[in-house]
Amino acid sequence: MIVTTKELYEIAYGNYAIGAYNINNLEQTMGLFRGCIDSQAPFIIQISKGARSYTDKRMLEGIIRAAGDVFPEAIFAVHLDHGDEATCYDCIDSGFYSSVMIDASHDPFEENVAITKRVVERAHAKGISVEAELGMLGGVEEHVAVDEKNACLTDPEEAKEFVEQTGCDSLAAAIGTSHGAYKFSGGQGLHFDRIKEIQRLLPGFPIVMHGSSSVPQDEVRRINEAGGKMKEGAKGVNEDEYFPAAKLGVTKVNIDTDGRLVWTRVHREYFNQKPEEFDLRGPGKIFMAEYAKFIAHKNEKLGSAGQLSDIRQKLGK
Repeated sequence: MIVTTKELYEIAYGNYAIGAYNINNLEQTMGLFRGCIDSQAPFIIQISKGARSYTDKRMLEGIIRAAGDVFPEAIFAVHLDHGDEATCYDCIDSGFYSSVMIDASHDPFEENVAITKRVVERAHAKGISVEAELGMLGGVEEHVAVDEKNACLTDPEEAKEFVEQTGCDSLAAAIGTSHGAYKFSGGQGLHFDRIKEIQRLLPGFPIVMHGSSSVPQDEVRRINEAGGKMKEGAKGVNEDEYFPAAKLGVTKVNIDTDGRLVWTRVHREYFNQKPEEFDLRGPGKIFMAEYAKFIAHKNEKLGSAGQLSDIRQKLGK
């Protein structure tokens, strides 16, 4: 059942975080739904600009609708991840999305405000929520690329001003995370002091944490043992920091890279061990099961596992 992002945020805020997972195909979708049902967690499906153009945007929408029928007990929202202004408008007009993200964080503050405000006005007219971004995460994710030297943490005072001027419904803040698989080489973690200050200035306002994959070294090792050449030693966000951050208002946590690592590991190992195989359904079945376990594990760390019946009761659905 598709619900609004706003409804999920109102219930989860300060209690736990909602996992936001990117999908690109059938196998990811089935694994995601299974994992969230197994862990009894609500979730947010994220569709990026790249995913919408991978085949055709209608394909993913059709897969999601079908998954909703297969898993009628699921409660989830559908979200555009890292959209530009034109893509946001297309998603708003489609009538399918619960929320959109306008990413104008690379523009000067005033331009970011102006662009975000235009998207907010268009989205709110149709009852759709808007996520915006302030501050810049380092790393690479699809068309988003920022050198670490140019990454900057979100300024809490600017965050308050930005929210007040734009009317956005949630804010993706740079609080110590990084996009992509090649993350921290040292011991960097979340800046809890920065999160606390943003919450103090914007009480009750949902903070979004992008680039929240942990990059498990066991996955990297297994990928490389099966013929991959991934850089070892890169560190992501410590999973044990998810829940403490959720208690401080981080209500949505984006996780994409870790899921791609699971996909890569499963397929590399499968065809490495069975070089005579050519049936895509073999590794596909394994991946769906492995991805479901991965999703359930993340939901446990986020604190959202076991929350489905409570959400259903509070939503009256």
